[in-house]
Amino acid sequence: MKLLRVGAKGAEKPAILAQDGSIRDLSSIVNDIGGEALTPEGLAKIAAADIDSLPKLDENQRIGACVANVGKFICIGLNYADHAAETGAKIPEEPIIFIKATSAIIGPNDDVIIPKNAIKPDWEVELGIVIGKEARYTEEADALDHVAGYCLVNDVSERHFQTERGGTWDKGKGCDTFGPIGPWVVTKDEIADPQNLGMWLEVDGHRYQNGSTKTMIFGVANVVSYVSQFMSLQPGDIISTGTPPGVGMGIKPEPVWLKPGNVMRLGIDGLGEQTQNVKAYTA
Repeated sequence: MKLLRVGAKGAEKPAILAQDGSIRDLSSIVNDIGGEALTPEGLAKIAAADIDSLPKLDENQRIGACVANVGKFICIGLNYADHAAETGAKIPEEPIIFIKATSAIIGPNDDVIIPKNAIKPDWEVELGIVIGKEARYTEEADALDHVAGYCLVNDVSERHFQTERGGTWDKGKGCDTFGPIGPWVVTKDEIADPQNLGMWLEVDGHRYQNGSTKTMIFGVANVVSYVSQFMSLQPGDIISTGTPPGVGMGIKPEPVWLKPGNVMRLGIDGLGEQTQNVKAYTA
């Protein structure tokens, strides 16, 4: 199933992409796409519905963030061997965990706003894991049982804030609009192998990232299990699993940074595409 949320910001309706390509209103089945709706019981309830009998929604409406009321937005850093190499970093011995502010979350095609005092804004196409069942001290062999599905994430970053302003990475990752997610949550039954997905990102039509989840250092099951050793994972939490090479900071001979007027396009096999216009912050 491909689950999404459509409508104006703050007034999104839960929806499903039907086989005929239409968007059907799930409001009579679930309150929203998040939390309870993403549990095994919630997904079973949606799957049992007669989708073709549900009202059609306007396909031209805004698509909102694919998960509502995200409790935790967790990210894994330097999780692609080829990306670590382009940044000059050594391969991590254990997953690097940081938290992206949930206030950064926006719809997949909403504007990305460059924050005040930004110097080095950057892009990162990533596979997002959407949790569907509480995970606490979960074994790797059981980890995928706790996954509801997957989504496309653009882990927009400000490298100056992230690496040159002291402290942790979080301040360069959690700026408003730095977390486009969606267009859909794709349930895990539709993704045969999350470790074999092509992924790409373009800025103004130039393809900078063209990678695959094959080059992840720590795979999906490992990441879910690992994170659950340090914090419980709840339905509706998202783990963004790192990016392949081609980010702006890694471009040679000179890095390339986002600027107002740029257009980002990105996608992952089976998970859809996003498009964001980059704009300057205005008070």
